Formats: sequence, C-alpha cells, structure tokens
Amino acid sequence: MARTVTDVLQPRNVLLAGMLGIGLAAAGGDWTGLLWGFLGALCAGLIPAGYIEWERGRGTWGDRHVVDRTKRAPIFFVILGSIGAGSVVMVLGNAPTGILVAMLALWVMTIGLLAVNTVWKISVDSAVASAAVSLLAVVHSPWWTAAYALTAAVCWSRVALGYHSVAQTLAGAGLGAATTVAYAFG
Repeated sequence: MARTVTDVLQPRNVLLAGMLGIGLAAAGGDWTGLLWGFLGALCAGLIPAGYIEWERGRGTWGDRHVVDRTKRAPIFFVILGSIGAGSVVMVLGNAPTGILVAMLALWVMTIGLLAVNTVWKISVDSAVASAAVSLLAVVHSPWWTAAYALTAAVCWSRVALGYHSVAQTLAGAGLGAATTVAYAFG
C-alpha cells in the first residue's frame, strides 16, 4: 500500500494536477489557465522527473527517490532552472499573476529544500504534496484543506518505506505549506 501511495502521489503527478487547478483559477476559469498550469507542471514537475529518469538510465541513481541526500543537489538545480525558465516564459507571455506567483512560491520552496538538504534529509514528496494542497486551498476554496489527508498519506508512505523519518516528512510538509505565505504576499 505504501508503495502505491508514494508512486501515485509522487511530485510530478501532484504538480500536474495541482498546477492545472491553480492555472485555471488564476485565469478566472478561462481554459487558457489550463495551458499556463500545464507549463507550470512541466517546469516544476515533469522536466525534473525526466531528468531523474535520465540520470537513472545512466546509472547515477538506483531509483527515482534518490534516497542519498548527498546526491540530490543536481536535482534541485535542475528544478530551480526549469521553474525559473518557465517563469520567464510566463512573464513574457503575460500569464495570469496567480500562476506566476505560484511558480515563484515553488521556486522559493525549492531553495528551502536545497538549503535544508545540505545538512539534513527532508522529504521533497511531502513538501510538494503540502504545497499543492495549500495553494489550491488559497486559489479555489478552503475546502481543499481536506486534501491534506493525501499529504498525510504521502508522509506515512515515505516513513513506511524507510525513505524518511517522521520529522523529515513533517518538515517537508511544513515547508510546503509555507508556500502559501509566499503566494499570499506575492
């Protein structure tokens, strides 16, 4: 069960669903928001996931989880570059402010993940799940906070699989929730 939860709710999937919803809300329900949301998901989740798969194919990492924190820095730099490039495209394309601010909030969260990761292993999966829920709650409805049950499931699965401690998943979820602060003041 833990393997299924961690695979289904992995960051690329959570970001795909979450950024589409955020983009739609940012565009006031206009379908073009889905395009901006897809760009956000591509840059924040799909490109980094592709990079991980590419490195796995080269034998750099054993699996997509990159459990050794000392090998994670390149991933964070790819994420920062990809989100940064996507944000530039959004600015140049006059994307709705809400999706751009969400991207920048994810960029700031990634800096936090990188900084913490230099000294301690933190759960990226938990951070992404929490960020998506908190951002959806802000842009759509507070009812989205009920989806924190999914974030709790991600935290549980990461601990059950032995990838993280409870503290590491809670720290990740806390950092993810803090993206809402960046969004709200953006």
